[in-house]
Amino acid sequence: MRDLAEKFFVAFIPLFVAIDPIGLVALFMALGPGASPQQRKHQAFLGIFTGLGVATGFIFLGKIIFSALGITVADFQIAGGLILLILATRELVTFGPPDRGGADEFGIVPLGMPLIAGPALLTALLILIDTVGIVFTLISLLVNLGIVAVALCNADRFSRWMGKQGLRGVSKIIALLLAAIAVSLIRRGWQMR
Repeated sequence: MRDLAEKFFVAFIPLFVAIDPIGLVALFMALGPGASPQQRKHQAFLGIFTGLGVATGFIFLGKIIFSALGITVADFQIAGGLILLILATRELVTFGPPDRGGADEFGIVPLGMPLIAGPALLTALLILIDTVGIVFTLISLLVNLGIVAVALCNADRFSRWMGKQGLRGVSKIIALLLAAIAVSLIRRGWQMR
């Protein structure tokens, strides 16, 4: 039983850091400022289902696509690590939520892809499949997306409770962890070459 729990947490924690549900709340509040609460919930679920579809597709087709393109896991780790490092650095050095546009249709792009199912998540999924297996990876993905659903559906309350400064602070800490994961990916990818 302990081994199962350990495998779950080995998969859960990197996915939680990669998705960053708390940071997503801050970004979600900045998206579509004129949207009604019902429209916001609709866009949240569109984003979650888009993220789930992209992530699941990547779990099952990622290695096939890599094989067809001649890309190795090491190449993807290095590329994903560099992108993650850039994203984390951008998050760490900005002082407000990034401008993601103000349209009322933001569920699929940018919320679902690349904010939920971005390079961090896709890289983590590919590595976790080899590390803990597909079952634990899928369970951890579903649990994390459930947390995202709860966070986004309660974004107004969550934002009031933590405040803008609290959301930004937690987001910066998660960005720092993301930068560390990025460096680790680059290092492991380089060693695999």
